[in-house]
Amino acid sequence: MDVVHFRPLESNWGHLLSEAGSLSPETRAFLATLGIEAPGDEGLWLEALTHGSFGGPRNYERLEFLGDRVLGLVIAEWLHELTDQAEGQLSQRLNALVSREMCARQARSIGLAPHIRLGKQARDDGGTDSDNILGDVMEALLGASFVARGFEPTRELVRKIWAKAVSGGAGHHKHPKSALQEWTAGNRRKMPEYEVIDRSGPDHAAIFTVRVSVKGVGEAQASGPSKQEAEKRAAAAFMENFA
Repeated sequence: MDVVHFRPLESNWGHLLSEAGSLSPETRAFLATLGIEAPGDEGLWLEALTHGSFGGPRNYERLEFLGDRVLGLVIAEWLHELTDQAEGQLSQRLNALVSREMCARQARSIGLAPHIRLGKQARDDGGTDSDNILGDVMEALLGASFVARGFEPTRELVRKIWAKAVSGGAGHHKHPKSALQEWTAGNRRKMPEYEVIDRSGPDHAAIFTVRVSVKGVGEAQASGPSKQEAEKRAAAAFMENFA
């Protein structure tokens, strides 16, 4: 499968979208790199690019809600087509590929950030590099594409942008803590509890020992050079012993 690379546009921030309510030439050119040559209803695309801090009656939230579902369907269909993995493995990959972090990563890859309409405070606070905002706007663009162009062109757009992530290893390996949390939820157990029960060694070479327990099931412990690593190893030990 060919991987499509998008080069972010070089522009002056703050002059990318017309205050008159129409798309700027820079943003029309950006959409064209995504295969959207004739945006049509420009208000729809402006809505997809507008954060609540910008003001005005509409922002990206409704389109983000729609785009999230469209993305999930496209990726689920794609994974079903590509592999004969079991449902659990498919779900694991799906969750990784549609996560907020993954959507933000794809937004950066296509140069989306300069085209987001933010209020001054949100922009000054680093909103254009926020995973939450970038991920939401990425999904909102997909929602706008679905409304304006239908499912097939939007499906093609997702496959272009997500090609590298799908062909790579995203979602193949689940973090032990995530796996344990999903296991407890699936078995109607209380969430796992982690506790540091020992810390030894000098500061530059400390060893942490962590115990993880699930009420009514059991506990496991492990050590590591950091609290996070010890928690990860303890979760893996618990899954090996009880899952």
